[in-house]
Amino acid sequence: MPGPFEGVRILDFTSMVSGPLATMTLADQGADVIKVEAPSGDHARRVATRRGGFSASFLTNNRNKRSVVLNLKTEAGLDVAKRLIEGADVVVQNFRPGVADRIGIGEAAARAINPRIIYLSISGFGDTGPYAHKPVFDPLIQATSGLCTVQAGSDEARPRLVRTILPDKLTGIQAAQAVAAALFARERTGQGQHIKLSMLDTVVSFLWSSDMGAHSFVGDELETEVAQSFIDLIYETVDGYVSVAVMQDKEWRAFAEAVERPELLDDARFKTASLRDENKDDRLNAMQEAMRPYTSAEIIARLEAKDVPCAAVLTRREMIRHPQIEANEIVITYEHPEAGPLRQARQPARFSGTPASVRRGAPVLGADTHDVLMEAGFSRDEIDALSADGVVVQVERDVTKPGS
Repeated sequence: MPGPFEGVRILDFTSMVSGPLATMTLADQGADVIKVEAPSGDHARRVATRRGGFSASFLTNNRNKRSVVLNLKTEAGLDVAKRLIEGADVVVQNFRPGVADRIGIGEAAARAINPRIIYLSISGFGDTGPYAHKPVFDPLIQATSGLCTVQAGSDEARPRLVRTILPDKLTGIQAAQAVAAALFARERTGQGQHIKLSMLDTVVSFLWSSDMGAHSFVGDELETEVAQSFIDLIYETVDGYVSVAVMQDKEWRAFAEAVERPELLDDARFKTASLRDENKDDRLNAMQEAMRPYTSAEIIARLEAKDVPCAAVLTRREMIRHPQIEANEIVITYEHPEAGPLRQARQPARFSGTPASVRRGAPVLGADTHDVLMEAGFSRDEIDALSADGVVVQVERDVTKPGS
Protein backbone atom coordinates (compact mmCIF):
# COMPACT_ATOMS: atom_id res chain seq x y z
CA MET A 1 0.00 0.00 0.00
CA PRO A 2 1.55 3.37 -1.01
CA GLY A 3 2.43 6.07 1.52
CA PRO A 4 0.63 9.43 1.71
CA PHE A 5 3.18 11.18 -0.52
CA GLU A 6 3.19 8.56 -3.28
CA GLY A 7 3.73 10.36 -6.60
CA VAL A 8 5.51 13.37 -5.09
CA ARG A 9 9.07 13.89 -6.36
CA ILE A 10 11.57 15.78 -4.21
CA LEU A 11 14.99 17.03 -5.25
CA ASP A 12 17.16 16.96 -2.15
CA PHE A 13 20.28 19.17 -2.28
CA THR A 14 20.82 18.92 1.49
CA SER A 15 23.57 17.39 3.59
CA MET A 16 24.39 16.44 7.19
CA VAL A 17 21.20 16.08 9.34
CA SER A 18 18.48 18.75 9.29
CA GLY A 19 17.70 18.56 5.56
CA PRO A 20 18.30 14.82 5.13
CA LEU A 21 16.07 14.02 8.12
CA ALA A 22 13.29 16.14 6.62
CA THR A 23 13.47 14.53 3.20
CA MET A 24 13.83 11.04 4.68
CA THR A 25 10.62 11.60 6.65
CA LEU A 26 8.83 12.45 3.39
CA ALA A 27 10.52 9.52 1.63
CA ASP A 28 9.36 7.12 4.34
CA GLN A 29 5.88 8.49 3.71
CA GLY A 30 6.06 7.60 0.02
CA ALA A 31 7.80 10.48 -1.76
CA ASP A 32 10.40 9.76 -4.45
CA VAL A 33 13.40 11.62 -3.02
CA ILE A 34 16.37 12.14 -5.32
CA LYS A 35 19.43 13.04 -3.29
CA VAL A 36 21.68 15.21 -5.45
CA GLU A 37 25.27 15.03 -4.22
CA ALA A 38 28.55 16.54 -5.30
CA PRO A 39 31.23 14.06 -6.44
CA SER A 40 32.65 14.18 -2.89
CA GLY A 41 29.27 13.14 -1.46
CA ASP A 42 27.40 14.24 1.64
CA HIS A 43 29.91 14.78 4.46
CA ALA A 44 27.70 12.58 6.66
CA ARG A 45 28.90 9.61 4.59
CA ARG A 46 32.36 10.05 6.15
CA VAL A 47 31.61 10.43 9.86
CA ALA A 48 32.43 7.79 12.48
CA THR A 49 30.60 4.56 13.42
CA ARG A 50 30.88 2.79 10.09
CA ARG A 51 30.30 -0.55 8.39
CA GLY A 52 30.34 -1.64 4.76
CA GLY A 53 31.46 1.79 3.58
CA PHE A 54 28.54 3.58 5.28
CA SER A 55 28.29 5.68 8.42
CA ALA A 56 25.42 5.03 10.80
CA SER A 57 24.43 8.71 10.53
CA PHE A 58 24.11 8.59 6.76
CA LEU A 59 22.19 5.32 6.83
CA THR A 60 19.80 6.66 9.46
CA ASN A 61 18.92 9.90 7.66
CA ASN A 62 18.94 8.84 4.00
CA ARG A 63 16.96 5.61 3.59
CA ASN A 64 14.32 5.43 0.85
CA LYS A 65 16.29 7.88 -1.32
CA ARG A 66 18.01 7.61 -4.69
CA SER A 67 21.46 9.14 -5.18
CA VAL A 68 22.50 11.21 -8.17
CA VAL A 69 26.05 12.57 -8.35
CA LEU A 70 26.16 15.89 -10.16
CA ASN A 71 28.93 18.46 -10.50
CA LEU A 72 27.04 21.74 -10.14
CA LYS A 73 30.24 23.72 -10.72
CA THR A 74 30.01 22.95 -14.43
CA GLU A 75 27.57 24.52 -16.88
CA ALA A 76 26.53 21.07 -18.07
CA GLY A 77 25.90 19.98 -14.47
CA LEU A 78 23.72 23.02 -13.88
CA ASP A 79 21.75 22.18 -17.04
CA VAL A 80 21.14 18.67 -15.72
CA ALA A 81 19.92 20.08 -12.39
CA LYS A 82 17.49 22.34 -14.23
CA ARG A 83 16.16 19.37 -16.20
CA LEU A 84 15.54 17.56 -12.92
CA ILE A 85 13.78 20.60 -11.45
CA GLU A 86 11.34 20.51 -14.36
CA GLY A 87 9.92 17.21 -13.16
CA ALA A 88 10.04 17.86 -9.41
CA ASP A 89 7.34 18.88 -6.98
CA VAL A 90 9.69 20.04 -4.22
CA VAL A 91 13.27 21.32 -4.00
CA VAL A 92 15.00 21.32 -0.62
CA GLN A 93 18.41 22.88 0.01
CA ASN A 94 20.41 23.84 3.10
CA PHE A 95 23.29 25.75 1.55
CA ARG A 96 24.46 28.85 3.37
CA PRO A 97 22.21 31.83 2.38
CA GLY A 98 22.99 33.06 -1.13
CA VAL A 99 24.93 29.99 -2.24
CA ALA A 100 22.06 28.33 -4.11
CA ASP A 101 21.45 31.58 -6.00
CA ARG A 102 25.12 31.84 -6.95
CA ILE A 103 25.15 28.25 -8.17
CA GLY A 104 22.06 28.89 -10.28
CA ILE A 105 19.50 26.72 -8.45
CA GLY A 106 18.02 29.33 -6.13
CA GLU A 107 14.29 29.78 -5.64
CA ALA A 108 13.84 32.33 -8.44
CA ALA A 109 15.70 30.17 -10.96
CA ALA A 110 13.78 27.07 -9.92
CA ARG A 111 10.43 28.87 -10.18
CA ALA A 112 11.28 30.17 -13.63
CA ILE A 113 11.71 26.55 -14.70
CA ASN A 114 8.77 25.12 -12.74
CA PRO A 115 6.20 27.71 -11.51
CA ARG A 116 4.44 25.13 -9.31
CA ILE A 117 7.57 24.19 -7.41
CA ILE A 118 7.62 24.15 -3.61
CA TYR A 119 11.06 25.39 -2.64
CA LEU A 120 12.39 24.96 0.90
CA SER A 121 15.49 26.87 2.04
CA ILE A 122 16.93 25.71 5.37
CA SER A 123 19.45 27.98 7.07
CA GLY A 124 21.17 28.17 10.43
CA PHE A 125 20.47 31.69 11.67
CA GLY A 126 18.18 33.00 8.90
CA ASP A 127 18.79 34.66 5.54
CA THR A 128 19.14 38.24 6.87
CA GLY A 129 20.73 39.82 9.93
CA PRO A 130 24.23 39.91 11.43
CA TYR A 131 24.54 36.12 11.79
CA ALA A 132 23.05 35.14 8.45
CA HIS A 133 26.32 34.22 6.79
CA LYS A 134 28.08 32.68 9.79
CA PRO A 135 29.05 29.02 9.54
CA VAL A 136 26.59 26.99 11.59
CA PHE A 137 26.76 23.98 13.83
CA ASP A 138 24.17 22.72 16.28
CA PRO A 139 25.89 24.00 19.48
CA LEU A 140 25.90 27.55 18.10
CA ILE A 141 22.13 27.44 17.70
CA GLN A 142 21.73 26.03 21.20
CA ALA A 143 23.86 28.91 22.49
CA THR A 144 22.10 31.71 20.57
CA SER A 145 18.54 30.48 21.17
CA GLY A 146 18.87 30.40 24.96
CA LEU A 147 18.55 26.62 25.05
CA CYS A 148 21.87 26.28 26.91
CA THR A 149 20.63 28.44 29.80
CA VAL A 150 17.29 26.63 29.83
CA GLN A 151 19.21 23.37 30.15
CA ALA A 152 21.31 24.86 32.96
CA GLY A 153 18.16 25.66 34.94
CA SER A 154 18.85 29.36 35.51
CA ASP A 155 20.78 32.30 34.11
CA GLU A 156 23.16 32.11 37.08
CA ALA A 157 24.21 28.48 36.47
CA ARG A 158 26.84 27.38 33.99
CA PRO A 159 25.15 26.97 30.57
CA ARG A 160 24.82 23.39 29.34
CA LEU A 161 24.35 21.85 25.93
CA VAL A 162 21.57 19.37 25.37
CA ARG A 163 23.54 16.20 24.67
CA THR A 164 21.93 15.57 21.32
CA ILE A 165 21.73 17.72 18.20
CA LEU A 166 18.27 18.98 19.08
CA PRO A 167 18.21 22.05 16.76
CA ASP A 168 19.20 19.95 13.73
CA LYS A 169 16.59 17.32 14.40
CA LEU A 170 13.80 19.71 15.35
CA THR A 171 14.45 21.65 12.15
CA GLY A 172 14.20 18.44 10.13
CA ILE A 173 10.83 17.60 11.66
CA GLN A 174 9.57 21.18 11.20
CA ALA A 175 10.78 21.18 7.59
CA ALA A 176 8.89 18.00 6.75
CA GLN A 177 5.70 19.47 8.26
CA ALA A 178 6.17 22.70 6.31
CA VAL A 179 6.58 20.85 3.00
CA ALA A 180 3.46 18.80 3.74
CA ALA A 181 1.50 22.00 4.44
CA ALA A 182 2.75 23.62 1.23
CA LEU A 183 1.81 20.54 -0.82
CA PHE A 184 -1.69 20.66 0.68
CA ALA A 185 -1.98 24.38 -0.11
CA ARG A 186 -0.90 23.72 -3.70
CA GLU A 187 -3.64 21.10 -4.06
CA ARG A 188 -6.16 23.84 -3.22
CA THR A 189 -4.62 26.81 -5.02
CA GLY A 190 -2.48 25.28 -7.75
CA GLN A 191 0.41 27.49 -6.64
CA GLY A 192 3.80 26.62 -5.22
CA GLN A 193 5.67 28.78 -2.75
CA HIS A 194 9.01 29.47 -1.10
CA ILE A 195 9.45 28.21 2.47
CA LYS A 196 12.25 29.75 4.51
CA LEU A 197 13.14 27.90 7.71
CA SER A 198 16.02 28.58 10.07
CA MET A 199 17.31 26.38 12.86
CA LEU A 200 17.33 29.41 15.17
CA ASP A 201 13.66 30.24 14.55
CA THR A 202 12.74 26.59 15.02
CA VAL A 203 14.35 26.34 18.45
CA VAL A 204 13.06 29.73 19.67
CA SER A 205 9.53 28.68 18.72
CA PHE A 206 10.07 25.32 20.38
CA LEU A 207 11.20 26.94 23.64
CA TRP A 208 8.30 29.36 23.76
CA SER A 209 5.72 26.66 24.31
CA SER A 210 7.08 25.86 27.79
CA ASP A 211 10.20 27.82 28.74
CA MET A 212 9.55 31.50 28.01
CA GLY A 213 6.71 32.24 30.42
CA ALA A 214 8.74 34.91 32.23
CA HIS A 215 9.01 36.84 28.96
CA SER A 216 5.49 36.42 27.61
CA PHE A 217 3.84 39.30 29.47
CA VAL A 218 5.15 42.51 27.94
CA GLY A 219 6.25 44.93 30.64
CA ASP A 220 6.53 42.27 33.34
CA GLU A 221 9.59 40.38 32.14
CA LEU A 222 12.07 38.93 34.59
CA GLU A 223 15.57 40.38 34.43
CA THR A 224 17.15 37.06 35.43
CA GLU A 225 15.73 33.56 35.24
CA VAL A 226 16.15 31.51 38.40
CA ALA A 227 15.98 27.77 38.72
CA GLN A 228 12.69 26.31 39.90
CA SER A 229 14.77 23.61 41.54
CA PHE A 230 18.38 22.54 41.62
CA ILE A 231 17.28 18.89 41.56
CA ASP A 232 16.30 16.91 38.48
CA LEU A 233 13.27 14.66 38.69
CA ILE A 234 15.60 11.67 38.68
CA TYR A 235 15.97 9.65 41.87
CA GLU A 236 18.68 7.23 42.91
CA THR A 237 17.81 3.71 44.01
CA VAL A 238 19.95 0.88 45.34
CA ASP A 239 20.81 -0.30 41.85
CA GLY A 240 19.91 2.49 39.42
CA TYR A 241 17.67 5.47 38.81
CA VAL A 242 13.95 6.19 38.38
CA SER A 243 11.88 9.19 37.42
CA VAL A 244 8.75 10.00 39.41
CA ALA A 245 6.25 12.81 38.76
CA VAL A 246 3.93 13.80 41.61
CA MET A 247 1.66 16.73 40.84
CA GLN A 248 -1.82 16.35 42.32
CA ASP A 249 -2.89 15.78 45.93
CA LYS A 250 -4.02 12.24 45.17
CA GLU A 251 -0.60 11.42 43.71
CA TRP A 252 1.17 12.85 46.75
CA ARG A 253 -0.99 10.72 49.06
CA ALA A 254 -0.38 7.68 46.88
CA PHE A 255 3.37 8.29 46.91
CA ALA A 256 3.48 8.55 50.70
CA GLU A 257 1.53 5.31 51.00
CA ALA A 258 3.71 3.52 48.44
CA VAL A 259 6.94 4.33 50.31
CA GLU A 260 5.32 3.89 53.76
CA ARG A 261 6.09 7.43 54.87
CA PRO A 262 2.80 8.74 56.35
CA GLU A 263 4.69 11.60 58.01
CA LEU A 264 5.00 13.24 54.59
CA LEU A 265 1.24 13.84 54.63
CA ASP A 266 1.48 15.63 57.99
CA ASP A 267 4.41 17.85 57.01
CA ALA A 268 3.23 21.46 56.88
CA ARG A 269 5.52 22.19 53.92
CA PHE A 270 3.70 19.68 51.74
CA LYS A 271 0.04 20.09 52.71
CA THR A 272 -1.09 21.62 49.40
CA ALA A 273 0.06 21.64 45.80
CA SER A 274 1.13 25.28 46.10
CA LEU A 275 3.10 24.59 49.27
CA ARG A 276 4.77 21.59 47.68
CA ASP A 277 5.77 23.84 44.80
CA GLU A 278 7.06 26.60 47.11
CA ASN A 279 9.08 24.01 49.02
CA LYS A 280 10.08 22.05 45.94
CA ASP A 281 13.67 21.33 46.90
CA ASP A 282 12.64 20.07 50.35
CA ARG A 283 9.96 17.91 48.78
CA LEU A 284 12.28 16.41 46.17
CA ASN A 285 14.91 15.68 48.82
CA ALA A 286 12.28 14.00 50.97
CA MET A 287 11.17 11.89 48.02
CA GLN A 288 14.76 10.91 47.30
CA GLU A 289 15.34 9.76 50.87
CA ALA A 290 12.10 7.77 50.82
CA MET A 291 13.08 5.90 47.63
CA ARG A 292 16.78 5.38 48.31
CA PRO A 293 16.41 2.07 50.25
CA TYR A 294 14.67 0.29 47.35
CA THR A 295 15.91 -1.22 44.11
CA SER A 296 14.53 0.31 40.93
CA ALA A 297 12.27 -2.70 40.36
CA GLU A 298 10.96 -2.58 43.93
CA ILE A 299 10.13 1.11 43.92
CA ILE A 300 8.55 0.95 40.46
CA ALA A 301 6.35 -1.94 41.62
CA ARG A 302 5.28 -0.05 44.75
CA LEU A 303 4.53 3.15 42.85
CA GLU A 304 2.69 1.41 40.03
CA ALA A 305 0.50 -0.38 42.57
CA LYS A 306 -0.66 3.05 43.76
CA ASP A 307 -0.90 4.51 40.23
CA VAL A 308 1.90 7.03 40.82
CA PRO A 309 3.45 8.23 37.51
CA CYS A 310 6.92 6.66 37.33
CA ALA A 311 9.42 4.97 35.04
CA ALA A 312 12.85 3.44 35.29
CA VAL A 313 15.70 5.46 33.75
CA LEU A 314 16.96 3.33 30.88
CA THR A 315 20.26 3.26 29.06
CA ARG A 316 20.11 3.22 25.27
CA ARG A 317 20.87 -0.50 25.30
CA GLU A 318 18.07 -1.14 27.78
CA MET A 319 15.65 1.08 25.90
CA ILE A 320 15.72 -0.88 22.64
CA ARG A 321 14.90 -4.08 24.55
CA HIS A 322 12.19 -2.65 26.83
CA PRO A 323 8.77 -4.35 26.60
CA GLN A 324 7.01 -1.06 25.83
CA ILE A 325 9.42 -0.27 23.00
CA GLU A 326 8.88 -3.78 21.66
CA ALA A 327 5.10 -3.43 21.93
CA ASN A 328 5.21 -0.14 20.01
CA GLU A 329 7.34 -1.76 17.28
CA ILE A 330 9.15 1.55 16.92
CA VAL A 331 12.52 -0.16 16.40
CA ILE A 332 12.78 -1.99 13.09
CA THR A 333 15.47 -4.14 11.53
CA TYR A 334 16.24 -4.80 7.88
CA GLU A 335 19.09 -5.89 5.65
CA HIS A 336 21.12 -3.27 3.81
CA PRO A 337 22.99 -4.78 0.85
CA GLU A 338 26.22 -2.97 1.70
CA ALA A 339 26.10 -2.28 5.44
CA GLY A 340 24.38 -5.51 6.50
CA PRO A 341 21.62 -5.86 9.09
CA LEU A 342 20.49 -2.49 10.47
CA ARG A 343 18.43 -1.41 13.45
CA GLN A 344 16.62 1.90 13.09
CA ALA A 345 13.46 3.66 14.26
CA ARG A 346 10.40 3.72 12.01
CA GLN A 347 8.42 6.88 11.43
CA PRO A 348 6.52 7.53 14.69
CA ALA A 349 3.22 8.53 13.00
CA ARG A 350 1.19 5.49 11.98
CA PHE A 351 -1.21 5.97 9.06
CA SER A 352 -4.11 3.52 8.90
CA GLY A 353 -4.64 3.89 5.16
CA THR A 354 -1.30 5.04 3.74
CA PRO A 355 1.41 3.57 5.95
CA ALA A 356 5.01 4.74 5.87
CA SER A 357 7.56 2.07 5.03
CA VAL A 358 11.24 1.35 4.48
CA ARG A 359 11.45 0.40 0.81
CA ARG A 360 15.20 0.69 0.33
CA GLY A 361 18.29 1.46 2.35
CA ALA A 362 20.40 4.59 2.02
CA PRO A 363 22.01 4.67 -1.43
CA VAL A 364 25.55 4.15 -2.58
CA LEU A 365 26.94 7.46 -3.88
CA GLY A 366 25.71 7.85 -7.46
CA ALA A 367 23.89 4.52 -7.52
CA ASP A 368 20.83 5.97 -9.24
CA THR A 369 22.33 8.60 -11.52
CA HIS A 370 21.67 6.60 -14.68
CA ASP A 371 18.06 5.70 -13.86
CA VAL A 372 17.08 9.18 -12.70
CA LEU A 373 18.55 10.86 -15.78
CA MET A 374 16.85 8.34 -18.06
CA GLU A 375 13.54 9.19 -16.38
CA ALA A 376 14.27 12.88 -16.99
CA GLY A 377 14.57 12.25 -20.72
CA PHE A 378 18.33 11.94 -21.18
CA SER A 379 19.47 9.31 -23.66
CA ARG A 380 21.99 6.63 -22.76
CA ASP A 381 24.55 8.31 -25.03
CA GLU A 382 23.99 11.70 -23.35
CA ILE A 383 24.44 10.16 -19.91
CA ASP A 384 27.61 8.37 -20.98
CA ALA A 385 28.99 11.61 -22.40
CA LEU A 386 28.18 13.52 -19.21
CA SER A 387 29.84 10.77 -17.21
CA ALA A 388 32.96 10.85 -19.39
CA ASP A 389 33.20 14.62 -18.87
CA GLY A 390 32.93 14.27 -15.07
CA VAL A 391 29.60 16.10 -14.96
CA VAL A 392 27.77 13.12 -13.46
CA VAL A 393 28.93 9.93 -11.78
CA GLN A 394 27.27 6.56 -12.42
CA VAL A 395 27.88 3.62 -10.16
CA GLU A 396 26.90 0.13 -11.26
CA ARG A 397 25.88 -1.11 -7.83
CA ASP A 398 22.50 -2.23 -6.58
CA VAL A 399 20.81 -0.95 -3.45
CA THR A 400 17.81 -3.23 -3.33
CA LYS A 401 14.59 -3.22 -1.42
CA PRO A 402 15.37 -4.16 2.20
CA GLY A 403 11.95 -4.99 3.56
CA SER A 404 10.95 -3.79 6.99
